[in-house]
Amino acid sequence: MPRPRSLSPAQLAAAALAVLDREGLEGLSMRTVAKELGMGTMSLYRYVTDRGQLEELVVDSVLSHTELELPPADPFTRLRILAERVYEAVRAHPSVVPLLLIHRHRSIVSRQWGEIALGVLDEAGFTGKNRAIAFRAYLSHVLGALQTGYYSPLDGAGTAALSGQDQFPMLAETAKAAREVRAEEEFREGLELLLRGFKDATRGP
Repeated sequence: MPRPRSLSPAQLAAAALAVLDREGLEGLSMRTVAKELGMGTMSLYRYVTDRGQLEELVVDSVLSHTELELPPADPFTRLRILAERVYEAVRAHPSVVPLLLIHRHRSIVSRQWGEIALGVLDEAGFTGKNRAIAFRAYLSHVLGALQTGYYSPLDGAGTAALSGQDQFPMLAETAKAAREVRAEEEFREGLELLLRGFKDATRGP
């Protein structure tokens, strides 16, 4: 009888990610990942305890494609680069987006990214409570852009419905303009507004 093969966390994550990319979040299960690996479902339990642990592996795998080495530049340029790298890594696998908020705290890459971002904020002049607030605002923009792009894209049905109603004219006018905004533009222009606010905050009165 052949000895059962041994699988690495990277192989498990790759199989789960393949299922996610092909079938979406609703298609991810222990059974579908086991099938992707060419094994029985029960055999998969030798490596992970449940689907939640598979999700953690996927989040860490996707975030691992984020380059953490930053070029010499001013703090705000480096913050822009860090944010864009995470955004692009995750957008390559849209079905991973709902898993980010659930599992990012367990991801070593997410922690490394956060440590670097906090260091850059410190260099920019944010300390103590102000650094915590700035980091949360920064994180909220990155994760929020991914979440709203996934659940409520500007070119989606929600924006179309708002642009077609006349009860709230400002909403209608803004929704019509928003339908012309690409997801990348929404993310980058919003990021620029945030970083501009950071710059103003560090200049003092």
